[in-house]
Amino acid sequence: MLGAQRKDHLLALLVKDGRVVAKDVAVDLEVSEDSIRRDLRELADAGLCVRVYGGALPVPAAEAPVAQRSTVATDSKERVARAAVALIHPGSTIILDAGTTTLAMARMLPQDPSLTVITPSPAVAVAVAEHSPARVLIVGGEVSRHSLVAGGALALEAIARLGADAFFLGVTGIHPDHGLTTGVLDDAVVKRALAARSADVYVLGSAEKIGAASRFPVVGLDEVSGIVTDPEDASVLAEQWRRDSTT
Repeated sequence: MLGAQRKDHLLALLVKDGRVVAKDVAVDLEVSEDSIRRDLRELADAGLCVRVYGGALPVPAAEAPVAQRSTVATDSKERVARAAVALIHPGSTIILDAGTTTLAMARMLPQDPSLTVITPSPAVAVAVAEHSPARVLIVGGEVSRHSLVAGGALALEAIARLGADAFFLGVTGIHPDHGLTTGVLDDAVVKRALAARSADVYVLGSAEKIGAASRFPVVGLDEVSGIVTDPEDASVLAEQWRRDSTT
């Protein structure tokens, strides 16, 4: 089988099975694992899959540029945002990450002037200012054109001087084996820094993120206070994490 045919086969497996296990495909196609790993590496470099240990996973829908993500799983994001807002305590200091779910949260915040909201997202900062009397602090830095979030050395320096009661973390993948991941390395660094400055970290898990994995790790599942899932998401993982959050 030619290399191009192998890659087509691998992409078909991603659609059919939701993953590729390099060892199994190598046996099925009677080629070396090195050949399959090389094919997967080239597909990942082309943005057609995400390499993980032992194989590959599909590219999460949540990894698209922010303008495209605004139309993905919108109802699920609204329900997750509503559940996350219910976790906010009066008078607390919270961090809202960049993303479409946190943007929905910004429009649902309680009318509490004693609330302080920190965010690295210009869009989220504006939405908070427009929809609530909360105090707004925006983290400065270079704005990514992909995710529209501030990052780089200036952002990290500012974050090191902040502290929050809760961080509402946006990621592009929430996977039981690969943890919390995102598709942009600089975003992962900023997210880790914000998590380190927060007493509690809640992950926002709309339906398209559950079971997905991206290239760059943020933090492990054991490092967060909880996963806020869509109450109408009937997937096995979402139901399991909802049960865990109530025990």
